[in-house]
Amino acid sequence: MSSTGSTYGDIHRYEPARESTAAAIAIVLLTVVEVVFVGLFTYGLVGGWGYTAVGNMYLGFVLAIIFIDLAFILLLYRKEFLPDVMVVKKRRRKWEDLYVREDQLEDSDTMGKAWDQLKRAVYPYYKR
Repeated sequence: MSSTGSTYGDIHRYEPARESTAAAIAIVLLTVVEVVFVGLFTYGLVGGWGYTAVGNMYLGFVLAIIFIDLAFILLLYRKEFLPDVMVVKKRRRKWEDLYVREDQLEDSDTMGKAWDQLKRAVYPYYKR
């Protein structure tokens, strides 16, 4: 990826969402199934199914189905209804990790600005 003409925050690629009707119908059907399983899980909790070993396993299975169904709903939504956007990010240079400013790259007067450098080392966002 070349950095010519791209500044921080520019949109590098934007592809609109497909928004297919089949995906919308599938999301609606999966949501209905989700509501049914959430109702069944809630009924099982209120009914005390978790007190027996078989009922506890059954509630765990229903809860797993709820999360798997929710994962498929979110997967379809992200794939079919959200746009594909790539934003240009700023790459940090190595000297920024050491709290060295760009004007200090060539040479620096360490004895003259010792107090300022100590403040910058303790608090990296210190302004002059």
